[in-house]
Amino acid sequence: MDLSLFFLGTGGAVPSARRGLPAVLLSRGGDRLLFDCGEGTQRQLVRSVGLIDVDRVFLTHFHADHWLGLPGMMKTFALRERERPLTLYGPLGLKRLMSAMEVVYGRRLPYEVQVRELERWEEVELDGYVVAAVPVVHGDLPAFGYSIIEDVRPGEFHPELAERLGVSPGPDFGLLQRGETVGQVRPEQVLGPERPGRKIVISGDTVPCEALAVAAHQADVLVHEATFDAELAQQRSDRERAASHSSAREAAELARAAEVRLLALVHVSSRYSGGELRDEARTVFAPTEVPRDFDTIEVPFPERGPARLVRWSEHQPRDRTDDEAAAAAAGSIAPP
Repeated sequence: MDLSLFFLGTGGAVPSARRGLPAVLLSRGGDRLLFDCGEGTQRQLVRSVGLIDVDRVFLTHFHADHWLGLPGMMKTFALRERERPLTLYGPLGLKRLMSAMEVVYGRRLPYEVQVRELERWEEVELDGYVVAAVPVVHGDLPAFGYSIIEDVRPGEFHPELAERLGVSPGPDFGLLQRGETVGQVRPEQVLGPERPGRKIVISGDTVPCEALAVAAHQADVLVHEATFDAELAQQRSDRERAASHSSAREAAELARAAEVRLLALVHVSSRYSGGELRDEARTVFAPTEVPRDFDTIEVPFPERGPARLVRWSEHQPRDRTDDEAAAAAAGSIAPP
């Protein structure tokens, strides 16, 4: 089953020409989960994958740069006569926030909105995976990161063992792989050890903290904020840092300690292009990337290779040559 992260907004508290406000879309099979919904998120969707009917939105905390796009998107869903329910998750205070938002999107919507305030470490059980609320440290606000963990998978199927035990290739192979006994042959006779599912952890805004390090242990991907470089972080007072954000180096140190497979840095301040943060982090933890808006991280099963960053430009058609562009303008060839 495909699993990927699509980065709708990778900037910090202030948008820039290159980076929107925080929002990450997780896709697993037919599920679409949105983590944070900064201002402009629905336009980012329209510009890229389309304004899909997201079923679940997980807010990390209630600073405006992480949720201000939500009321507008909900209003657009209503104008499109959405009928599917929408479930919102977040820390304590989410219900009060949603009540205040009714001024924007209205009390009456053509679809049901379910609001669920989560406790620390509470798990949301979905089909084949869970989303857990990880308590992080961001000033005095209640704040969560989120850990997405797939269920354990059956071990690798060994068809030669099954045939040796008298099972013919065909539907019976599928039964054994799904954990069912065929005749006298039990699944454990033809399957290897159980395999862990994939794990993705999204930090939200936080300073490095023990809970996040525990949650991120051996994660396939850790999406961690990196608002500062180490030099600027050092200039901030201890009080400011304790209530604030992480540097790229701090995120890399946490990723290294947690044995993460790939680190993706987001919440990039408008003072940086991103490359300098990536370079700083890689001095500590080499498998580090800094996604740009509309980039994707594909997360295969571990036996098929590591997670990898796919730039948005790789999905786009090549630029036309000057001759092709001139011909298209003259109407002699159809535009791509």
